[in-house]
Amino acid sequence: MIRAGDTVITGVSGGADSVCLLFILSKLQKKLGFEIKACHVNHGIRGEAADADEAYVKQLCESLRIPCRFFHENVEWIAKKRKQSPEEAGRMVRREAFETMCREDGGTKIATAHHRDDNAETVLLNIARGTGLKGLCGIRPVQGKWIRPLLGLDREQIENLLTEQGIRWCTDATNEEDAYTRNRIRHNILPVLKSQVNEGVVRHLEELSVQAQEVWEYLEKGIEAAWERCVEIPGQEEREEKSRTLEHVRGTGVDRVCSRCESLHIDGACLKQEPPAVQKMLVKECLASVRGSEKDIGAVHLQAVMELFGRQCGRKLDLPGNVTAERTYRGVLISRRSETGRAAAQEDEVRLNIPGITSLPDGIRKADCRFVDISEAGKAKEIPQKSYTKWIDYDIIKCNLSVRTRHSGDYLVVDDKGSRQKLKSWFINEKIPQKERDEMLLVADGQHIVWIPGHRMSRACQISNRTEKILEIKITEDKRNVRNDQGTDSGGES
Repeated sequence: MIRAGDTVITGVSGGADSVCLLFILSKLQKKLGFEIKACHVNHGIRGEAADADEAYVKQLCESLRIPCRFFHENVEWIAKKRKQSPEEAGRMVRREAFETMCREDGGTKIATAHHRDDNAETVLLNIARGTGLKGLCGIRPVQGKWIRPLLGLDREQIENLLTEQGIRWCTDATNEEDAYTRNRIRHNILPVLKSQVNEGVVRHLEELSVQAQEVWEYLEKGIEAAWERCVEIPGQEEREEKSRTLEHVRGTGVDRVCSRCESLHIDGACLKQEPPAVQKMLVKECLASVRGSEKDIGAVHLQAVMELFGRQCGRKLDLPGNVTAERTYRGVLISRRSETGRAAAQEDEVRLNIPGITSLPDGIRKADCRFVDISEAGKAKEIPQKSYTKWIDYDIIKCNLSVRTRHSGDYLVVDDKGSRQKLKSWFINEKIPQKERDEMLLVADGQHIVWIPGHRMSRACQISNRTEKILEIKITEDKRNVRNDQGTDSGGES
């Protein structure tokens, strides 16, 4: 984790975990020959209590003769601006502060105080939300320049150590509330698992995560070999360049940002020779490389691309992040959507900014899209929503959501079995006048009509216990055009 000459940027909130980390690093500093610089982030949420924590960290660092840099952020405002939960926004703000200090203050490593209980909570959270093998890996001890020296200790050991040494720490009152998903796992789920299932559940989850990490590392080697055999980068012939591209795609940060390629071609015959697990992960690496990020690439998108290998030449998929996948004679071409293609598409439809606000083709209405925390899933039926607001299961979206008028081949999913009804038939059954049919705006995922604003939503998109990501779409109108008969519903049919 640490070598002689390193400069370790250490996150110190004032809580037991980070205080323990600071003291341990301080003890090891002379022995290993590295430098420590502390970083404290005031989230601007807890008022005087947060200021007291900052004052304590300042006094602590001065007593240990460790330089400390303080960042002040308004996390609630940032969360609203980025359309994130306060929990996610706080995590991102801390990470950005650590990265900034590392870059500006000569840091070579970033140390955080994650411990064994944090890892157990992460694994359980990933399982509950739906995860693959990578999610079972939990928190890694070392990931690039990020290190977690306390990962082998649990919360009780850390607090006992500080108590024995007579070291005090600050307590964040928000950690005792159940407003955040992780807190609910910490307070309600893990204690029950310990007391009623197995006392060693935290240790066993740690062992599982270590095994998953070992398997994942092995799988990554298979992906590297498959990349060499199956992936072609137009205009990039040298093997060394291909390897360098994959290395950039992989990245080394906590939330990796990929080096973007304009396009990649996957050889279908070659891909077929790879194990199924390698096939899907290689497709994901290619999508991430062209997009510049793994964010929002879900199982549904991977499956759609995999199915494309069995379709006729020329078939296309529009994927999130302005990425297209096109069936070629030899495989599938993954590429960024060209500006020309995007402009042509916008003559007929407008792609939704997710999250964000999009002006609709009629020049009057707008669509406001935001992600809803999965912890609020139960409210989909409890909270009344106007018929121009819907919550949808974003996990099932295969392409980019767009707003447009009707196309030939459009359909709705009308029941839980996945039965389809042609949009034309729905218009006839609902006795929608011909003129209105041609002008009616639709929220579409390819030919799948996700929602007819003011009318009904596809049954395939309703929130269920399998939902991992919830998207809220709210259609707003100019006051001159607002309907007075807007009903209320729970996000299903109206």
